[in-house]
Amino acid sequence: MASYHPSVLRRYFAGIAENTFQTQLGVADPPLIDYIADLLTRFIRSEAIFRIRSLAGRPIREVGEMLVEAQARVGTAKRDVHRHIGDYTLFWTGVYPEALQRMKSSRDQLVDYGAEGKRSYWIASTIESETPEAAASEILERLSRQFDLCAYGLREVRRVWEEREGEDPEQTFLIC
Repeated sequence: MASYHPSVLRRYFAGIAENTFQTQLGVADPPLIDYIADLLTRFIRSEAIFRIRSLAGRPIREVGEMLVEAQARVGTAKRDVHRHIGDYTLFWTGVYPEALQRMKSSRDQLVDYGAEGKRSYWIASTIESETPEAAASEILERLSRQFDLCAYGLREVRRVWEEREGEDPEQTFLIC
């Protein structure tokens, strides 16, 4: 995709996600669909995908290492890492499942991305936030329960955007 303003890409992903989840999958859950569209928009940038860092400042690229990092944190920092693990595993299992085998280092070979994503979203949903995020906790809980459906929906979103490759997102979101 060419370089577009994030708001254009957000509308593009929101339109495809809404159409896919509501029409094709029968999931009429606007906050969940918005979360999915936001995830796709955020993860366009690799620094968002690899934003969890070790104490030395090195980006953490393995789920197993992220889980260790989550255990070392408390409160909202722990919630943030678990939420990221959920987002990371949902993104890769949903959007690029074919990349999982290549991504898995020796440390992640035994990690079940789906199970860890569900578990991490659930843990994040149970940790109180210092900011008023009650609705976010409910969405994280739903992501935990509906992880497999959301991963399937993301595969369908990718299929649609690949079919539309070359179309202008500034025009395409209007016809989703």
